[in-house]
Amino acid sequence: MTTLEAEQLAAICADWPGVSTTLKWEVDLVYNVAGKMFAVYCTLGVERGRVSFKVDADKFLELAEHPGFMPAPYMARAFWVTLTDPAQLAPGELEAYLRRSYELVVEKLPEKAQQSLQPR
Repeated sequence: MTTLEAEQLAAICADWPGVSTTLKWEVDLVYNVAGKMFAVYCTLGVERGRVSFKVDADKFLELAEHPGFMPAPYMARAFWVTLTDPAQLAPGELEAYLRRSYELVVEKLPEKAQQSLQPR
């Protein structure tokens, strides 16, 4: 089983419009857009290297049962999954999942906040 490094996650999504990061719960690096979480990366302990993110409701059960994934603790009710083994993904697949998570969160933002994320 391989682990995901924080730098890999940053290389994927740190430059997307409106993205910021915060450290929460003393161990989790949280990626936000307009203050709303779209990805959580565990930095310490036995869960180190795991990343959780939001998925479409109709994909949740399929992904939660897929090898290398599990329902995200505390967040599964909001259709979040945790990637436990990045080796189970094809190249580019993680980026696609993270981008979709970002989009799902942006879609729920007020219109003014969404517009502020658009290139001018």
